[in-house]
Amino acid sequence: MKSVERAKLVRSLRQESRRLRLLVLVIGFFLVTLTFVVVSKPDALLFNLNGRLSVDQAPRSLLIRQRVDADEAASRRSADTLAAAAQDPKVVDDDNAGEEVNANTRGASEDEKRALTSHPEQGIKTEEATASERLGGEDEEGRKGLHEGHQEHKVTLPTVSNYTIHDAAGDSDNGKQEDGKTDAEIKLAMDVDQSNDGNRSHQPALDNMEWDKPLCDFSNFRANVCEMRGNIRIHPNGSSVMYMEPAISKRDEQWKIKPYPRKGDELCLSHITEVTVQSSKVAPECTKYHDVPAVIFALTGYTGNLFHDFTDVLVPLFTTASEFNGEVQFLITDMAIWWTRKYAVVFEKLTKYTLIDFNKDNEVHCFKHAIVGLHAYMEFTIDPLKAPHNYSMVDFNRFMRRTYSLPRDAVTALGEIPKTKPRLLIISRQRTRMFLNLKEIVAMAEEIGYEVVVEEANVNSNVAHFAKVVNSVDVMMGVHGAGLTNCVFLPHGATLIQIVPWGALDGICRIDFGYPAEQMGLRYKHYSIGVHESSLTDQYPMDHEIFKNPLAFHKNGFEFVRQTFMDTQNVRLDCKRFRSILLEALDQLNQ
Repeated sequence: MKSVERAKLVRSLRQESRRLRLLVLVIGFFLVTLTFVVVSKPDALLFNLNGRLSVDQAPRSLLIRQRVDADEAASRRSADTLAAAAQDPKVVDDDNAGEEVNANTRGASEDEKRALTSHPEQGIKTEEATASERLGGEDEEGRKGLHEGHQEHKVTLPTVSNYTIHDAAGDSDNGKQEDGKTDAEIKLAMDVDQSNDGNRSHQPALDNMEWDKPLCDFSNFRANVCEMRGNIRIHPNGSSVMYMEPAISKRDEQWKIKPYPRKGDELCLSHITEVTVQSSKVAPECTKYHDVPAVIFALTGYTGNLFHDFTDVLVPLFTTASEFNGEVQFLITDMAIWWTRKYAVVFEKLTKYTLIDFNKDNEVHCFKHAIVGLHAYMEFTIDPLKAPHNYSMVDFNRFMRRTYSLPRDAVTALGEIPKTKPRLLIISRQRTRMFLNLKEIVAMAEEIGYEVVVEEANVNSNVAHFAKVVNSVDVMMGVHGAGLTNCVFLPHGATLIQIVPWGALDGICRIDFGYPAEQMGLRYKHYSIGVHESSLTDQYPMDHEIFKNPLAFHKNGFEFVRQTFMDTQNVRLDCKRFRSILLEALDQLNQ
């Protein structure tokens, strides 16, 4: 009996021994895992301080908002850091060298502020630099001066989207590690490795200067534009552009913008995708990093009409993007593929990169410089006093001639080429505002001494072909309409003659084509038809108000004016009266 009990006791001890060994193995594995986590990424322990967040509790929305308040000690350290950096002028933002330093230097003394703004030569050198040099960022030593700050703490939430929350300890641009790279730079490097198959050869350095201007400017009557430099996340799938703020920043901005330059035209803008531009300390992880600026704009609106193709997109796009010399990425909302193909040669001149369809893209793009919207001013013009680098319509005219490889930069004086007549292009129309006596006009022009060319411009016209025709002539004429937009291809010093329909439309016509033509360096002739030259006499009696006081009809709005004076009116040109206009243009070719 005792032997049986002894055997049971031995078996029991063996089982307890196995359990003890298993428990030791579990505890040992836990300790090894905990040691690895502590050594490799101690920030992960932040979850254990307050309890682990479950997947259901973790935020899933794109716009994660977390209030981060910097304490006084952090503010003082930031101010001291910038004051020390003032010893190196390279850390001063060239664009803001003459302005008051931003909120990060509020704790600095007046002497320190003067030190930060005492290098005007740096700003002058920047203006003389090329666009690519300006966008290349500051010198590495200048960046390191701003890295000396707070250590960044990151908390990765256990969500599928893998968002990152930046703790209150500091800006992603401030923390500095032993190898000279910030946590943010290391994280972005991992993103680039994943999205580019481990190829880090194109990874740029982060721009560590805080953008101390408002993110958007809504003061222009024609177009709203947002521009920012720094750590920028563009998430097309969320229709959002996020400017990543340092943790100590007090900025809290959010703007809604439709990036199409028809401000106030609700009918037009109703078809445009709205983009949210905001400052944030939280954003989705980057999936693609770009080392060139971004320009976001829309293509729907009124595009498809030749005039609006230029005044709403091509001229503003040239004004906004040409300074980058092709080193710029376009993200287009409401993209029309046929339209981008029609003007493919223009896009090829303005950007070296494939166009991104904003509405169909699922990436999170990281940039250090972004512009949302296009710089636009009056119709079909560039204001050199406001445009970047003082661009003008002369520059745009030259750009279009070079883009389409047009041979003539300027008209030649009569007689320089023997047996060559001055060429006159008549823009004809087939539906509205037609010339009812086109053959008579051609005969009169040929009698004066012109070689006459008649062409119709419409949405289906081959742009390259029409551009060559326009560039080959000395004088171009036509009734007010989109076809006159082709004057952008005329050689410098050529003449544009605009025939203005009846209806007190002189002001509109001068704004649309008169002023732009003169700003392009063209000669401009303005011919307003008389009542007897209008087909409206076939529709209304001569004592009708439409002839006595056409301006009164403008009170009903532009749509009514368009339907009354443009869509239902044709022109029967008085050749005897118009003859003097063609003679004046001929005389100017001799000057």
